[in-house]
Amino acid sequence: MPELPEVETVRKGLEKLVVGKTIKEVTVLWPRIIETPEVDVFAQQLIGQTIENMERRGKFLIFKLTNYDLISHLRMEGKYETHDPQNDRNKHTHVIFTFTDETELRYLDVRKFGRMTLVEKNQAGLYKGILALGPEPVPSQFKLSEFRSGLKKHHKAIKPLLLDQRLVTGLGNIYVDEALWEAKIHPEQPADTLKAKEIERLYHAIIDVLGRAVEAGGTTIRSYLNALGEAGTFQISLNVYGQTEKPCSRCGTPIKKIKVAQRGTHFCPKCQTLKVRN
Repeated sequence: MPELPEVETVRKGLEKLVVGKTIKEVTVLWPRIIETPEVDVFAQQLIGQTIENMERRGKFLIFKLTNYDLISHLRMEGKYETHDPQNDRNKHTHVIFTFTDETELRYLDVRKFGRMTLVEKNQAGLYKGILALGPEPVPSQFKLSEFRSGLKKHHKAIKPLLLDQRLVTGLGNIYVDEALWEAKIHPEQPADTLKAKEIERLYHAIIDVLGRAVEAGGTTIRSYLNALGEAGTFQISLNVYGQTEKPCSRCGTPIKKIKVAQRGTHFCPKCQTLKVRN
């Protein structure tokens, strides 16, 4: 699934490719991609709209249009590509935005899990999925004191808590594993048992890991490419994710893989011990 660094990289690519273009026609080939309004209304309302800017909130892309906000969630394998109309359509192409300059922006999705919603201009922040998000993982919005108090309210394991997006947004399976390794915290450690120094290490690790991944253009594990058709490079910097049985780069112990909350989870059994606390 594209996580924050991948979605941010897609946003940057789309900013270069489609900002300033005006939509002439919209073709929806898989109606379930469109949440609201109805497909015909969705397509009609977009005609004549100019893409003024590209924004992101958590893992949501937001197309800022003349009169609307178009919210797009890529889910597992959604991606955008630009094409000339004569280019053959991939069988996984589900939505096509044709511009007045006769170029096309195509939304492709192998699993068809992605979703789009059209709302009134500047109302994306009120969308239910966005309303539930925690702060962006940057120091100006993500505050250590609030993170600390949030963790103390939950006895559940730290990994699934970080995945649910409420304490901080943008973390998925890859970057939770990486941040927990960097902070030397076991993925099953109950959140409310973390000590002050551990919380501070984790706070800085989240900012560091996601920041470096954004700089690297994200992580390409299988099919991820950005809007420019380029792969990310953060996979060469991964310390635990996908490194099962390889030596930990910190201590040399083989990395282990377990299931935590139904998610494949990678950690170092020496650096990240599960601590029993009163």
